[in-house]
Amino acid sequence: MSVGSSPVAAAPTTDVPVVGRRIAVLNWKDPWHPDAGGAEVYAWQVARDLVTAGAQVTFLTARPRGQRGDEVRDGIRIVRIGGRWSIYPRVLGWLSRRRRQFDAVLDCQNGIPFFSPAVLPASVPVVCVIHHVHDRQFRLYFGPLVGRFGAWLEGPVARRVYRRCVTLAVSPSTATAVRERLGWTGPVVVVPNGADADDPPRGSRDVHPRLACVGRVTRHKRVDLVLDAVDHLRSERPDLRLDVVGGGPDVETIRRQVDERGLNGVVTVHGHLPSAERDALLAAAWLHVSGSWGEGWGLVVVEAAAAGLPTVAFDVDGLRDAVRPGRTGWLVEEGEQPARDLAAGLDRALDSVANPAEADRMANECRQWSAAFRWADTGRRVRAVLGDLLAPRAVPWASGDACLVVRTPDPNDLLARVAPLLPHTRHVALDQRSLWILVPGADPAAIRRVLRDVGVPEDAVTESRASRDELLTGVPVRQC
Repeated sequence: MSVGSSPVAAAPTTDVPVVGRRIAVLNWKDPWHPDAGGAEVYAWQVARDLVTAGAQVTFLTARPRGQRGDEVRDGIRIVRIGGRWSIYPRVLGWLSRRRRQFDAVLDCQNGIPFFSPAVLPASVPVVCVIHHVHDRQFRLYFGPLVGRFGAWLEGPVARRVYRRCVTLAVSPSTATAVRERLGWTGPVVVVPNGADADDPPRGSRDVHPRLACVGRVTRHKRVDLVLDAVDHLRSERPDLRLDVVGGGPDVETIRRQVDERGLNGVVTVHGHLPSAERDALLAAAWLHVSGSWGEGWGLVVVEAAAAGLPTVAFDVDGLRDAVRPGRTGWLVEEGEQPARDLAAGLDRALDSVANPAEADRMANECRQWSAAFRWADTGRRVRAVLGDLLAPRAVPWASGDACLVVRTPDPNDLLARVAPLLPHTRHVALDQRSLWILVPGADPAAIRRVLRDVGVPEDAVTESRASRDELLTGVPVRQC
C-alpha cells in the first residue's frame, strides 16, 4: 500500500524461492520462554515464513526449566540447549559439529552475539539480525565493569567477526545506531516487524480520558516515568485513568510505586492479560503512552495503532520510527525533567483527541499505518536478502542505500527491462511518468550503471535519500 500523499503502484520485493534450503535461526529465547518478548516474535515469524516457503528450519535457543530439548512446532525443529549465558558457547559447539549441514544462518544478536561466522565455512552466508544496540542497557542492568565488557563484545569484537556479513536492522534508528555507535561498515538492510491483527479491537472509548501503557515492564521501559506524568496531571484532570498492561520482572515494583504515590484508583497495573482483555482496554483508551528511553522498533506502538490508538512517546530510537508525529501520535523532546515533559505532551494530546473529528482522523491514520506492516512482507524481505546471498547478487553489496527516481514516458516498459537486472531486495514503484527504485545495501552508482545498460540517459535519473518511511515500507512517500 502507499503511505504517501500521491497514488503510486508499488511492486513488492521479489519472492525468492528457498525450497529445500537448510537454514538455522539462532535466537536467545523462543516464544515459549518465560521472558520472551518482541525479538522472539520476530525470529519465530521469520522461521515460520521460511518453512511455509519450503525451507528446512532449525531454531536454536536456550532451554528454560521444564521445556523439551528437541521438538517440532509449526514445522520448525526447535533445539534448546544451555541457559541464559551458557547458550552462547553451547550453540557454537553444536553448530561447529554441523558446520556443513546448513545453507544459511540467521544469527539474531540480542546484545550478546553468537559469533556464528567464527565456526562456519566462509561459503555459508550469515545474516546478523539486530533489534537495537544494547550499550546503555548493559550499564543499566550489569553495572559499569560488566557493562563495558558487554559493549566491547557487541561493538569491536562483533564488528570484526561479522565484518563480511549482511546485517538486518528492524528500523532506520537501529540501522543508524549499528553504523554510528557500533562502527559497522558493511551493508545494513531495514526489515521491520509485522503487526498483523486478525481482528483489530474496536469499540467505544471511555467517556473520561483513559491512557494505556502496554508492553513488558522492565527498567528501560521507564513505566515509573509514566506514573509520575499521570501524577503531575491528576490535579488538572481528576478523571484521568491509566492502565498498565504487560508482564515482566518489574511488575511488582510498579505496583508498589503506584501505592507509594497514592495513585490507587487512578492507575491499574494489570500484569499480563489475555489478548481479549488487553484489546478491550485498548478500545476504551484515548491514547497509548510509552516512557521508554529507546527501542529497536515500537512494535506495541504499531499494535496500538491497529486499534486506532495514537501514541505519545519520547523522541528516541525506534519510537521515532514507529510514531508519525501529528498523524499517528506525538513525540516529546526529553529534557532535564522527563516526567514533566511527558505530562505536558500527554496534556496537549488529550486536548487534541477530545475533539471527536480529530480523534477519528488520527484513528484512521493509525489503522492505515499499522496495515503497512505485515509478517508476510517481513518474511518476503528476509528471503530476498537470503536470495541475494545464496546466489551472485545482481549488483555488489555496499554500505549505503540506493534511492533513485527515473523520468520515463513508459514506466511499465522500463520496469520490465530493468527488474531482471536488479537485486531481489529492490523496491520499485511507478506512476504515469516515472519509476522509483530503492535498493538497500547498494551503491547508487551501481544502479545507475544498470539503468545506463538498458538505455536510460543520465539526465533522466535523480538520486535522493530514502526517508524513514520509505526504508520501512518500501513505498515512496511522495509520488515518483
